[in-house]
Amino acid sequence: MPKYDPSEHDWRIGAACKDTDPSLFFPVGTTGVAVDQIEAAKQVCTTCPCMTDCLQFALDTNQDAGVWGGLGEEDRRIIRRQRAAARRAARQAAAEQGM
Repeated sequence: MPKYDPSEHDWRIGAACKDTDPSLFFPVGTTGVAVDQIEAAKQVCTTCPCMTDCLQFALDTNQDAGVWGGLGEEDRRIIRRQRAAARRAARQAAAEQGM
């Protein structure tokens, strides 16, 4: 995915969440009522035409808290770890080819 570029059109204008209380997307905790809140936020995301742009923004800007692009905090951590591992593997492969 390409990096988020704020000079491009602002995807937030068309976001399904733009008229939703932001606190829905930033629950306190990860258990109990927060689980229901996270699922409700993700449900809003499933209707959003900007879901991919939102997720990319969150990944590019290291948003640690909340639901972005239909993914929760742990979901995004997994993606970041996978991307970091892929970068390390690519660097290692490049270094081995240069030997």
